[in-house]
Amino acid sequence: MTQKSTFEPEGRAVPFVDEGEGPVTLVLVTNRDLEADGLGVISHYLAEEAGFRVVRIGARTAADGLTASERASDAVAVLDHLDIADTWIGGHGHGSTIARVFAAEHTDRVNGLLMLGVEDAQFALAPGIPVLMIQAEHDDVTPAANAEALRATAPERASVTTIAGADHFFPATHPIETAVVIEEYLDWD
Repeated sequence: MTQKSTFEPEGRAVPFVDEGEGPVTLVLVTNRDLEADGLGVISHYLAEEAGFRVVRIGARTAADGLTASERASDAVAVLDHLDIADTWIGGHGHGSTIARVFAAEHTDRVNGLLMLGVEDAQFALAPGIPVLMIQAEHDDVTPAANAEALRATAPERASVTTIAGADHFFPATHPIETAVVIEEYLDWD
């Protein structure tokens, strides 16, 4: 595993992993501990095989009760610490909701939004940015209907891709298939 670091803006302990370097930067926000977020293989593939810079930002130790906006602020603090001015932002499940809030509140720092498993959350998409939603064929936690409903709000810039045969845990069970979809989509950027 890549070395985990902790940034402590204003006493908040925000864990993160910074891996790879390249012309495309992707930040993945997780609502879990970084060792258990299921995004490690995807991140490593994108950093090593695709040449992306991938930063995974975990939840603070005392993350219970924090709003998506507060979690987005944690992500901004880590990006400032790493001197990243703009990025693609994404996450899985609730992490994708945090990324959606980040994109809405910090649009000037977002090149695009990546949502892995779209929650049924009442947050509008930020205007003008491309959106890639990746869904699992058999996801009963964040069903494909959520992504389709969100895509319908911005069909000119939002697209949905389905991972066949997968369930809600597709980032962990189908990491290479997921990473290839991300690589192909983000490479056009």
